[in-house]
Amino acid sequence: MHINTLIHGDCLHVLPGIPSASVDFILTDPPYLVNYRPRDGRKVAGDDNAAWLKPAFAQMHRVLGADGFCFSFYGWPHADRFMEAFRAAGFRPVGHFSFPKRYTSSVGHVRCQHECAYLLAKGNPGRPQNPLGDVIEWKDNTGNRLHPTQKPVSILLPLVETYSAPSGTVLDPFAGSGSTLAAAKMLGRAYLGIERDANYHAIAARRLAQGGAVQ
Repeated sequence: MHINTLIHGDCLHVLPGIPSASVDFILTDPPYLVNYRPRDGRKVAGDDNAAWLKPAFAQMHRVLGADGFCFSFYGWPHADRFMEAFRAAGFRPVGHFSFPKRYTSSVGHVRCQHECAYLLAKGNPGRPQNPLGDVIEWKDNTGNRLHPTQKPVSILLPLVETYSAPSGTVLDPFAGSGSTLAAAKMLGRAYLGIERDANYHAIAARRLAQGGAVQ
């Protein structure tokens, strides 16, 4: 397995080639299954179906080391489908995080002002020395300049620092614009990313080559 690498490909095709129990921590932001379409017309591959959901998490569980953590954002309208996929893969939820924003990302029946994610465990990982609080303020507004669902590096840094070992490898099979990989690189962790869309893969590759700090 090559580390500090961003692979252009579908994670359903790439993950089976990664050795079992070879990564230390998974931090990912998969499609939310909501067919999201911002005003600029961009889209997220796989956001219009759930065919990938169970097989992707099954492979993530396989490649994650024993007693490791997987941190996954998810789309709350399909919380049941995500939880079904997590449990079918063998993951156990051990924490739920909220990320309140200082702005409204969309308006429907409510004003959407937060993101949410699960901390999942494989096996029985030990408690971190300094566990994070499960509410992390979304201080930086990326403006989704690099990706339609871009996450700020600032909220990912404490997750990588707390739930991965300094000597371990961080995996993001839905790398997008590379925010997870940038956070890992900034903390001196090895990283491995997979991104299906050629445009976002190119953006993430340029970003990592420049040091990764660009929001």
